[in-house]
Amino acid sequence: MPGQLIVVMAQLNLLVGDIKGNTDRVIAAARQAIDEHGADIIAFPELTLTSYPPEDLLLRPSLQIRIEKALSRLRSANLPIHMLVGHPLHENGRLYNAVSLIRGTEILATYRKQCLPNYQVFDERRYFWPGEEACVTMINGVAVAMTICEDMWEEAPTRQAAESGASLLININASPYHGNKVVDRAALLRTRAQEAGIPIVYVNLVGGQDELVFDGSSMAVNAQGACLVQAPSFEEGLFPVRLDVMADAASGRQVSLNPGAGVSSLSDGVEAGLYKALVLGVRDYVRKNGFKGVVLGLSGGIDSALTLIIAADALGAERVQAVMMPFTYTSQLSLDQARSQAERLGIRYSVIPINTAYESFVAVLTDEFAGLQINVTEQNIQARCRGVLLMAISNKKGVLVLTTGNKSEIAVGYCTLYGDMAGGFDVLKDVPKTVVYRLADYRNTQPDALGSAVIPQAVIDRPPSAELAPGQMDQDNLPPYDELDAILELYVEQDCSAADIISRGFAEATVRRVLRLVDLNEYKRRQSPVGVRLSQRGFGRDRRYPITSGWELGE
Repeated sequence: MPGQLIVVMAQLNLLVGDIKGNTDRVIAAARQAIDEHGADIIAFPELTLTSYPPEDLLLRPSLQIRIEKALSRLRSANLPIHMLVGHPLHENGRLYNAVSLIRGTEILATYRKQCLPNYQVFDERRYFWPGEEACVTMINGVAVAMTICEDMWEEAPTRQAAESGASLLININASPYHGNKVVDRAALLRTRAQEAGIPIVYVNLVGGQDELVFDGSSMAVNAQGACLVQAPSFEEGLFPVRLDVMADAASGRQVSLNPGAGVSSLSDGVEAGLYKALVLGVRDYVRKNGFKGVVLGLSGGIDSALTLIIAADALGAERVQAVMMPFTYTSQLSLDQARSQAERLGIRYSVIPINTAYESFVAVLTDEFAGLQINVTEQNIQARCRGVLLMAISNKKGVLVLTTGNKSEIAVGYCTLYGDMAGGFDVLKDVPKTVVYRLADYRNTQPDALGSAVIPQAVIDRPPSAELAPGQMDQDNLPPYDELDAILELYVEQDCSAADIISRGFAEATVRRVLRLVDLNEYKRRQSPVGVRLSQRGFGRDRRYPITSGWELGE
């Protein structure tokens, strides 16, 4: 009869920099894996002890001392299980991104990451030295190889592990989410497993870390590349993988992967995945930074309506406050729909008119503005009055201000610095306006105890407007959002030139105007709050352009 090897995928939500707390989590999870699953191996995410990405914490002089203490604690726990724990490794004056295999009081083996990503949100070459060698060690008679994240995206480390005699590969990760990422990973694992001819267990981090969201979605594929075990997306947990161990006269012990509970789909629908990422990103930013709750301006428009329900889903209605701040140009529809949504959700709701504040600002500026025409300045004063009020509530109550600007607006600067951009976290920062509508429709179709649409249909149907001037509509100043988002997709996310975009059928004047707005408003984006990253080119860590630039639009 074949034996069995039980590997537990520890899909944990860890805190960057909390080395002591993360070590506590490792010990507790290992004990749970023994008690509940009879596990032989437990594999934790990449850089388990610091969590990911630690950024310049890796440069702190005390890092090595803290990591050594953490590893000593893990050995002192003397646990009868093989633990694959990621950590920074100082060795001969170099720093490595490493994973160590610990059992009982011993470190049995250590692998150093070979492929260091330096693109998009990654800059590991700033900190780490690449490893060069495979690491294959015997666990219960099975030759097990360890690799780390990016090692899977390049062919050499997996081939090297197989050539070194591995019968099983365990790959630990901190792979951030973007749309369709789970499907991409599954396809990659299929290719690597087929190339190596061995099963692969892929363990991923879960949770929000500033703008990054890690979705988990840990999985195991057999030697043919079929995904037989998959952990849920966006959820913490310990997920067992059972492997049959069989003797092979030619090559020693081989393993085959048992089917798990079944994999009906490798991914949520597009909108479901995006929505879950937003909820997790908000929840962890608030929780990990110690805020009591959140406050946001509820305008009666779709952006703030979607932000409100995301916040309520993330934190619970009792930790969310919505503030309507009407002015002369605020429509009755906005007042009615904002109140309706807040009441339906059971959100604490306030109305603070800004007329008096606005008039006071204008009055003290009378001499400065003498002889000058009314223009966008007065509109911006309205937005800045609202920003002052929300930040005051934040300071007084210890709650985080959520801003509500979407990616389309932020791209072209259709937002007010120190006004509607004032706050600590922009939920929709990487959500184009057209996707805002899709997410609103998605959320309204989900089962809900309220028994009705959580975002009023009137809010979805109304033409978008900032309501900073009489009869103002977004499309008075911007192309239709379908067209705008298509141009932004090409320019921001695909780096297409003006000439290339024009060649695809867009009007030259429109393209040049939109691209010029994107370039001109880099200074605003540098001062904007962080927000959940959903695409492969979010504003922030992904896209770094100079504010001062003589770059000309063209080819």
